[in-house]
Amino acid sequence: MNVLLFGTTGMVGQSVLRECLLDPQVQQVISIARSASHQTHAKLREHVLADITKLHELKNELVNVDACFFCLGVSSVGMSEDEYRAITYDLTMNIARTLADIQPGMTFIYVTGASTDSTEQGSSMWARVKGKTENDLLKLPFKAAYMFRPGGIIPKNGVKSKTKVYQAIYVLMRPLYPLLEKWFPNSITDSVQVGRAMINVAQHGFAKPILEVRDIREASEK
Repeated sequence: MNVLLFGTTGMVGQSVLRECLLDPQVQQVISIARSASHQTHAKLREHVLADITKLHELKNELVNVDACFFCLGVSSVGMSEDEYRAITYDLTMNIARTLADIQPGMTFIYVTGASTDSTEQGSSMWARVKGKTENDLLKLPFKAAYMFRPGGIIPKNGVKSKTKVYQAIYVLMRPLYPLLEKWFPNSITDSVQVGRAMINVAQHGFAKPILEVRDIREASEK
């Protein structure tokens, strides 16, 4: 399986990249980002682009991609709805539409979030925008598309958040990780489970297009 990965410098993207590089069934990972991950591996081809929407320049590589793992995203904290929508919806859909044109035979997996609003009508701004993004991605002519809604994600294997405040919180919470996983099994997953689930779903599919935490855990074990 050849994988296209967006968001390798984020916490989820780091873990997905790690799991892809470890998995013998993944032959190649093409990473597209605005900044380098500073990782080297025989499987990894990294493209650093100032404008990550200019994918037609890479068409010869992308026609051989089997799955896209879209882990790119930002926090809505301190952002207006227009600003958040420009990144979360407009950028994502621009890239996804281009990929559907280049290689409609791929499986597209989008990392969204727990409590995303599929009705697009709720009071939470970020949840409405994410909901519209999910809904419109599912309409694109890919072989298959899946929306991953992880809740709290426990970072493992040295994976770190690039947001300093979040990383500080993760460090402080580390002693509580075993209890959190035990007490909140339907709200908490870990970075390895998210990565493994994405690979498994890309290879074998899943019974429904939107995966909540319980589904992610299940998919990670296949």
